[in-house]
Amino acid sequence: MSVLVFADSSEGKFKKSAFEVVSYGKKVAEQLETTIVALTINANDATELYAYGAEKVVTISNDQLQNFNAKAYAVVIEQVAVKENATVVVLDSSVDGLYLAPLVAVKFNAGYASNVVTAPSSTSPFTVKRKAFSNKAFSNTVIITDKKVISVAKNSYGVHENAVSGGVENFEVSISDTDFGVKSISVEKASGTISIADADIVVSGGRGLKGPENWGMIEELAEVLGAATACSKPVSDLGWRPHNEHVGQTGKPVASNLYIAIGISGAIQHLAGINASKVKVVINTDPEAPFFKAADYGIVGDAFEVVPKLIEKLKAFKQA
Repeated sequence: MSVLVFADSSEGKFKKSAFEVVSYGKKVAEQLETTIVALTINANDATELYAYGAEKVVTISNDQLQNFNAKAYAVVIEQVAVKENATVVVLDSSVDGLYLAPLVAVKFNAGYASNVVTAPSSTSPFTVKRKAFSNKAFSNTVIITDKKVISVAKNSYGVHENAVSGGVENFEVSISDTDFGVKSISVEKASGTISIADADIVVSGGRGLKGPENWGMIEELAEVLGAATACSKPVSDLGWRPHNEHVGQTGKPVASNLYIAIGISGAIQHLAGINASKVKVVINTDPEAPFFKAADYGIVGDAFEVVPKLIEKLKAFKQA
């Protein structure tokens, strides 16, 4: 018996979520008094996972799996789960992870809980706390099946170092063209920017910026903070910013440590997508903007006056 964790990577480098799910899997393995096995696909350095408790790392190198494919990845995970006699499979709750996990659960004949935020409160019955209703509530969910699949909500359990002496084992997966369903012809990725999915800090702008020509101060603030840039849906719809920066219920979900909203009123769809962020700061001229009710800190003022001063103070603070 073991706990299997899928440690996701991009272009050979582990995503931050990989370290979080390994940390989570280590805790579950301790509760079940069993071992943890981490699975990587085309990752450069599997030994990085030792620092977070991975006692064994199964690595797969396969050119067919260079681009994410949920159906094929589910086949791979199920094969490794059977090989390692896993009773619990842990993945992240990224867009890819939420697409992948249900397929793994079906193939693995397992109960599935998504957006889990804490280690199991009980292992008999197996009970986990998860987000519900677009992060507006929590649900204590009991998984009654013998096998279980868990998706861990980003930035919820946290990354915990727990160094062990691990081992790496290469695995030859058995896949065919029928295991793909669809194939990627090409992949276009934004370059030179921090991914919204992996960012600890996100600086987001709305229609209050009045036009794309004013986006320079958003990018400058993000650069000072080492943050990703994002935008509201109307901004991406107007073509001011690319759609990959649109955050919200109908865009990309954000669970950053710090989310700064500039010139965004706070429509319910936007708030639902960023509600998992730990600290929310709002800058808006309208004191009645809905975002202020959800914010931890708010500044009522003109962004064209507030943001340049904020950048100036942050630069001075960093130099000091």
